[in-house]
Amino acid sequence: MGDFHPVTLAIIAANVLFSLKGFNDFNFKEKYLFNIGGIRRGEHIRMLSSGFLHANTAHLFFNMFTLYFFADAVIYQLGPLRFLIIYLASLLIGNLLSYFFHKDEYHYRALGASGAVSGVLYSAILLQPGMSLYLFLIPIPIPAYIFGIGYLLYSIYGMKARADNVGHDAHFGGAIGGYVLTLAMVPILFQTNMLMIILLAIPIIILFIMIKLGKI
Repeated sequence: MGDFHPVTLAIIAANVLFSLKGFNDFNFKEKYLFNIGGIRRGEHIRMLSSGFLHANTAHLFFNMFTLYFFADAVIYQLGPLRFLIIYLASLLIGNLLSYFFHKDEYHYRALGASGAVSGVLYSAILLQPGMSLYLFLIPIPIPAYIFGIGYLLYSIYGMKARADNVGHDAHFGGAIGGYVLTLAMVPILFQTNMLMIILLAIPIIILFIMIKLGKI
């Protein structure tokens, strides 16, 4: 996806360094991951710091792999500052929604940059709907919007399974953040890219319906 912008490199480096520290230091990870009890005690830094921790190397790689492919598309169209706003706001919105859905689960814990990455992913697809990428073992390019929709469907599975500490339910919060902020920053997309706006809204709507119906 073009040149590797220094801002992208800086964010990936921060995630890698913070996550590696967490892999090797249990107390560090426990202090900074997303935890309802800790947040309710006033440890609000967890709302941000948890987005730079990961459960394992596979989780870290998948998030940074996705960020690598889509970050520069946002940076080169909106600029580094707006990109950072989308990244951090998506991270926080994802965690705020996680807090809303789990606020009575005192021991609920999660971690990962998935909310921020989902926001960047949705922003990039809105800005460049014709993007495609290659995935491992698949010799043909995959349309970016298919990957984006699949990413959130994977989140639904993770939310239902609850088999790890990954903040799967923050994915759609982050996606909403990137989706809304990009449309607010570039309102002409309503005239030029209405079909993609509708397509990307579908998994978000499905997730809300499932939560409303108690399916997750």
